[in-house]
Amino acid sequence: MFMTKNLLRNLFSKKATRMYPHVQRPDFEGFRGELHNNIEKCIFCKACALKCPSQCIKVDSKEGIWELDVMACVYCSICVETCPVKCLSMKAAFRKPFIGRQIQTLHGTPKAKKAAKDDAAAAEDGGSAPE
Repeated sequence: MFMTKNLLRNLFSKKATRMYPHVQRPDFEGFRGELHNNIEKCIFCKACALKCPSQCIKVDSKEGIWELDVMACVYCSICVETCPVKCLSMKAAFRKPFIGRQIQTLHGTPKAKKAAKDDAAAAEDGGSAPE
């Protein structure tokens, strides 16, 4: 008797689940999804790689290479908060499932340091300092 009452109540009530691929709910406020890097703004300072708790970011400042191991990222957004030029952001989208390891590699041009520019200017002048 107890089971029949429960069965009838669930049969005529509103459904508890959604038909997922066809009906999707909107993302929550502050949703942290896929990590995105605007490589043109990046100065390759390695702050994101140093602060990342899962150590999924690798930065080569000499070659201008920024790598993200997608499978290791925990989507904490500490790297986004740490970036001094705000080139990192979190997209409001889930990453599609995939088989195997995926490493996102971005190539950019490292910014020349100010001291390196001054050394190059001094070398052009013949190495003599102005007096």
